[in-house]
Amino acid sequence: MENFYVNEHAVVDEGVEIGEGTKIWHFSHIQSGAKIGKKCVLGQNVNVGNNVRIGNFVKIQNNVSVYEGVELEDYVFCGPSMVFTNIINPRSKYPQVGAQYYLKTLVKEGASLGANSTIVCGHTIGRFAFVGAGSVVTKNVPDFALVVGNPARIIGWFSEAGKRLAFDENGFAYCEKSNKKYKLAENIVTEI
Repeated sequence: MENFYVNEHAVVDEGVEIGEGTKIWHFSHIQSGAKIGKKCVLGQNVNVGNNVRIGNFVKIQNNVSVYEGVELEDYVFCGPSMVFTNIINPRSKYPQVGAQYYLKTLVKEGASLGANSTIVCGHTIGRFAFVGAGSVVTKNVPDFALVVGNPARIIGWFSEAGKRLAFDENGFAYCEKSNKKYKLAENIVTEI
């Protein structure tokens, strides 16, 4: 007996693994070899490419394609209509089909990718980072960073719980929501 939900208007190919409590909504397509963790929610019109790895408790909003070469760790949030790429220089006349052409993209635990943001392939989005709506990521994003714009640049820092961090003169910040402390040194935030 299945312990997950797949809407009758979704397509799940052979050879897919879906974790307990996961929900896949209408017009979504999960391609062969994909592995989706437990208690994930994939909204309307989500495409998960061949061999994609999605962790536990991931939320993918409507109209997102997670192409082969992209990996989402636990608790990642993908906002509506955000975009991943997997080839850096696509040409229809000179197709590059197959994993050997794809640049890997890793979205680490707890990162949030805002609506209509674009993640150019070959980059890593750090733990609990936040990519603002409409931003275009063209380089790696550090843990806890808040990035916005085109190209995306760091404008601040977020806690694990999604609260904006205000660092004191010694580089320390506290998040009352998660009851955690953070240190900023040399443009790197660490949890202490």
